Amino acid sequence: MKSLDFSRLSDFIDKKWDDSALPSLCEFIEIPALSPSFDSNWEENGYLDAAIETFISWVKSLPLERTSVSVHRLSRRSPVLLVTIDGDAEGEILFYSHLDKQPEAKGWSDGKGPWKPVLEDNWLYGRGSVDDGYGGYAGVLSVLGLQDQGISHPTCRFLIETGEESGSPDLELYLDELKSQLGTPDLVIVLDTGGMDYDRLWVTQSLRGIVAGTLSVKVSSVGVHSGHGSGVMPSSFRLARQLLSRIENEGTGEILPAWLHSEITSEMQETCLKIIKMKGNELKDFPLLKGVKKQVEDTLDIYITMNLKPSLSVIGADGIPPISSAGNVLRTNTDLKISIRVPPGLDATSVASKVQKLLEDNPPNGAHVSADMTEVADGFLSPELPDSVSSDLERACLEFYGTSPMNLYIGGTIPVMAMLQARYNDSKFIITGAGGPGGNAHGPDEKLHIPTAKKVTKCVSAVVKSIADYRRQK
Repeated sequence: MKSLDFSRLSDFIDKKWDDSALPSLCEFIEIPALSPSFDSNWEENGYLDAAIETFISWVKSLPLERTSVSVHRLSRRSPVLLVTIDGDAEGEILFYSHLDKQPEAKGWSDGKGPWKPVLEDNWLYGRGSVDDGYGGYAGVLSVLGLQDQGISHPTCRFLIETGEESGSPDLELYLDELKSQLGTPDLVIVLDTGGMDYDRLWVTQSLRGIVAGTLSVKVSSVGVHSGHGSGVMPSSFRLARQLLSRIENEGTGEILPAWLHSEITSEMQETCLKIIKMKGNELKDFPLLKGVKKQVEDTLDIYITMNLKPSLSVIGADGIPPISSAGNVLRTNTDLKISIRVPPGLDATSVASKVQKLLEDNPPNGAHVSADMTEVADGFLSPELPDSVSSDLERACLEFYGTSPMNLYIGGTIPVMAMLQARYNDSKFIITGAGGPGGNAHGPDEKLHIPTAKKVTKCVSAVVKSIADYRRQK
């Protein structure tokens, strides 16, 4: 079993990033490859195809062995790229990333812009740099670094889509279409997250799911003068508020149904305590107005609440006129867009059914109530890595970061993670990345921290080798 020369790997990856990956990534940034949700003419504009071709050209410029490239297109679906590097050892690894981008956003610093790559200090500015254009480059280079040393590796497949920023509406179809080509991976690697600093590798252990939709409360067929009907006709707003109280304690914000909660294990609490000791002060800063108090004040409670517990938010409303045009009329209806963050490990589809039943059953005052949950996505709860792979990752992190990797819980939702986990329910997962403070994904001045991208690449290279070693020993 040939050992991995960390020093040689580090020099090789640094050089390949500087001389090859970064120039290609700059070309990618110049392409306004908006996700289909933000560009209704994406097929005619051809920017998603251009992004794919840029990446393919880069892959073909590398001295990779046993590599094949194919682009897949389903009718009226954004394309998917599959790069396969056949292994000379047991095991299969699936890398996932995406090449579509968020819209431009306003507020870029002078001399910078979404489609203008700028290298400044240790950063590469431009839309798609950190989210998630660099991911494919890092993954491919992690394998090339092993080939450079003649080290055997598993078969590595790179599934690169162009609809992630639109919620990956086409990915399930492509997973079906490519089922035989994708195989059954031992490990799925996704480089689309990050961490709370750039001093260590942060490995995402969980994501919350989401159940969102419209609560509609109708009480009358026409508006009635408030001087005539108020106090007699029920207020649709009051009834909507009453219904939401079935989910949330309006006094504290606590989520009431037991089925919306999941166990927070002792291991989770220990990890949260470690994060609090490291980053506690950074978790207290919220843009609240003077005098406004948080719903929870303890730092540990803050972190657990926003990452591992359920929450309810009202994020939109219909049926309510703006103040400037509001007359003395009792409104016919109140429609509220509600968003419920679901703890990791819960079945979001089951939760959506229970939410609908809870809100629609026994409507107050006999109001006409509907609760249509239209956005439903499971969270993600990472299975444990094999001990040998965890140990190899630890050694690599100590070598390249000087610190051990750190687990992380994230309160947001990445629908593709639940999709991949449902598809590959026996696979292990590593969800990590080069994102971090100041990266501004989706916002102005989006930027990639280049030293971190290099370190992530080196650590992933060690993991790829480790999977081959693990399979050999089984």
